[in-house]
Amino acid sequence: MKSKFKILIAGGDMRQVYCHRHLAAAYDTAIIGFDKDLVPDSLSTAHLPEEASFDCAVLPVPPLDSTGNINAPCFSGNLSAENIKNLIKPGGIIFAGRTDRQLREAFKGYEICDYMEREDLNLKNAVPTAEGAVQIALEELPVTLSGLKVLIVGMGRIGRAIAEILKGFGADATAAVHNAKGAANARIHGIKSICTDKIDSGYALVFNTVPHIIFGRELLGRFDESTLFIDLASKPGGIDFDAAAELGIKAIWALGLPGKTAPVTSGEIIAETVSGVLSGREDENG
Repeated sequence: MKSKFKILIAGGDMRQVYCHRHLAAAYDTAIIGFDKDLVPDSLSTAHLPEEASFDCAVLPVPPLDSTGNINAPCFSGNLSAENIKNLIKPGGIIFAGRTDRQLREAFKGYEICDYMEREDLNLKNAVPTAEGAVQIALEELPVTLSGLKVLIVGMGRIGRAIAEILKGFGADATAAVHNAKGAANARIHGIKSICTDKIDSGYALVFNTVPHIIFGRELLGRFDESTLFIDLASKPGGIDFDAAAELGIKAIWALGLPGKTAPVTSGEIIAETVSGVLSGREDENG
């Protein structure tokens, strides 16, 4: 038996399609904001009701584009907030990733749930993010990871996942950390650690996961031009990209990796997070 909640998936990239597919097993769902050839026939966009009948909407990451419409890169038309509100019951739940004031204004009177702030989603997302980062390194580097000196800045969820993958490749990995907890995490995961303020230049590959500038012009200037930097941190990132370009150092800001390298897994993770929230609501209401 399906849940009583009706869910509208709106806009986004292929993550949303796989999110829809996963949710459709337990909920009445519909999807809009995609050109028809991108959506499997089993997940039809047809027969959307004219009245507001959905309990919630699942919007993408980020939810709005530069024009204020729903971010819908796989749709040749426009999808506005008003389009969504016409289909959602008053006071319904708006699930979205990286919500901001503009979204809250657009959906005033609705409950906003930012799934990217949920710890369960971030823990699950760490692995596809780390795998995507290592994939970029394998594509960009002219050498093997085996024996390569690699620096991981930050030992949070993603840093720890990268450390585990690099161990499998036989890389010579070191973590740059700023406290005893980070050093302990590095030790638990079987890699060396140094203090962030003592980073030296002897690395061929650097992964940054810290969302504030670590690699300014002065520190970047110590590195060889052949060093590859991959920044996984959210804005403002951890690398001065202008300085890196001027110094001839390749620095890649790899945002949104799960959606690019593992859209099926990423979509299912979003679906599981949404389902977890809604299941909790059902338990509360009996």
